[in-house]
Amino acid sequence: MRAALALARRGLGTTWPNPSVGCVIVHDNRVVGRGHTAPGGRPHAEPTALAMAGDHAKGATAYVTLEPCCHFGRSPPCTNALIAAGIARVVVAATDPDPRVNGKGLQQLRTAGIQVETGILEAEALETLIGFTTRVTLGRPMVTLKLASTLDGRIATHSGESQWITGTPARRLAHAMRGRHDAVMVGVGTVLADDPDLTCRIQGFRPTPNVRVIADSHLRTSLTSRLLVTAADIPTWFLLREGTNLAREEAFTNLGARLIKVPGSTAGVDLKAALTALGTAGLTRLLVEGGGQIAAALLRADLVDRIAWFHAPSVMGGDGWPAVQAFGTETLAHMPRFRRDCITVIGDDMLSEFTRQRPCSPAS
Repeated sequence: MRAALALARRGLGTTWPNPSVGCVIVHDNRVVGRGHTAPGGRPHAEPTALAMAGDHAKGATAYVTLEPCCHFGRSPPCTNALIAAGIARVVVAATDPDPRVNGKGLQQLRTAGIQVETGILEAEALETLIGFTTRVTLGRPMVTLKLASTLDGRIATHSGESQWITGTPARRLAHAMRGRHDAVMVGVGTVLADDPDLTCRIQGFRPTPNVRVIADSHLRTSLTSRLLVTAADIPTWFLLREGTNLAREEAFTNLGARLIKVPGSTAGVDLKAALTALGTAGLTRLLVEGGGQIAAALLRADLVDRIAWFHAPSVMGGDGWPAVQAFGTETLAHMPRFRRDCITVIGDDMLSEFTRQRPCSPAS
């Protein structure tokens, strides 16, 4: 199962709208097949591993990180493939929360006479599946907020200078984070200030480019920006509000951008509605970069699942731009709270990673 999980991690960021799943087939204590979900979600891990195993699949054990699908979609059910191949035993890490599956796949295998075991390394599997399960259960992608600041939480000087606060090793790791997410999102303020590429610039890290998402309620992004100049080649989506200039919309679409209209808010676009729209479009893992305004808006709306915070060993002072703008917290009890998962030293910088601590539901 650990080998299957390692295979599943290879596909993170590239398999949406499907989860990244790993499968290892073992016959007579020898690995005869292995596979993981291909870019774009097809083929699934199980058919890939079965094709490698060939006749050795008969009587073998399949280790799969997620319950095999049992419904017809763009490809036949993986349960049918496992049964037809003569697999004798299936070991599953986690049950699929998709209502079309959710235990039905396991039951179909058992009905066919296959021995089924579940819950093996489930916690590790759920970690790789967090984007998929968030989309299925909450209707939006899992959101990681990435921040890079000084020790006192500043991301730019009072004059706006921000490149570069962290060192080269930290920036390379940030690119790797982009590579493990389906999409990278920023606000239009960051686009106007930095004219970013928002790509994973580690050669060979991923087979397909990540989607670039810009919250730009009135399409203020320059038509000559790096994002729009490359929009025909790299998926570039703009979140805008209804009533934007139609000529502007046409210019963006002619350059290859995809426009997603959502309700507006006082800060630009309604981010909850925007994330729901991104989930509907198939995204499962979203890395949010950018300035303090979009960070504050997401935290205020309780839409941040994880934080990856890079700190440089420097102090800028109170007149620098804060990593998170004010968002109206009145009491300590109302602060979003996070659990620290790990701290990593990267060159002279430090990365702290956190997971949102959700309040417990009141007792019934």
